[in-house]
Amino acid sequence: MHPSTTQGRRSVWSVLRFAETAAWALAVVLGGVWGTARTLAWDSERRSLAAFRALERGSLAAAPIATVAEPALVVDQSLWDPGRVRAYARALARPSPPPLAVLHIPRLGLEVPVLEGTDEWTLDRAVGHIEGTELPGQTGNVGIAGHRDGFFRVLKDVAEGDRIEIALPREVRRFRVHRISIVGPDDVEVLASTAGPMLTLVTCYPFYFVGPAPRRFVVQAEPE
Repeated sequence: MHPSTTQGRRSVWSVLRFAETAAWALAVVLGGVWGTARTLAWDSERRSLAAFRALERGSLAAAPIATVAEPALVVDQSLWDPGRVRAYARALARPSPPPLAVLHIPRLGLEVPVLEGTDEWTLDRAVGHIEGTELPGQTGNVGIAGHRDGFFRVLKDVAEGDRIEIALPREVRRFRVHRISIVGPDDVEVLASTAGPMLTLVTCYPFYFVGPAPRRFVVQAEPE
């Protein structure tokens, strides 16, 4: 083999080894950055829920948010679409305000903060209070929306009679599912005002539809 050819191959392998080493070094650095960002995001989630829990205990004034010991929210994403899992991780990078309430459906294992609004970031991060409906804790129809491939995918297994709890500062309101319906996207009657307390959960339907889902899945519950 010609010496110049051998030398040339050695140079190529040297370059490749250098590139591989550099790639691994970059991966380690990026992994560290991602890990730090993830830790800070989970801390933000913990602190936002800590503020809510402190309000529940009536101790917000006495205990600064940063010192309230609360575990990070544990989210079961086993039913989620992979894209929604990634969207949730991205949403965690932005600090969240304290929730309006915490929605809990014991039989389905769902516990999720309720934030104000239904924009994309809000529904990636939590579930959202629907503008124009009553706020959690007020008398009337409280509308809450969530993504069908995220937090509200468990609603595919909801049944009449299931208990839904709304944890508010200093109280928990309990409801029972009395009606499950599938409506068109323009059917807003399900969100109409009511004289008495009502809870209405809304998500897109079908749950596993590819692309924008054409209908809406509605769960309505009345106080126990």
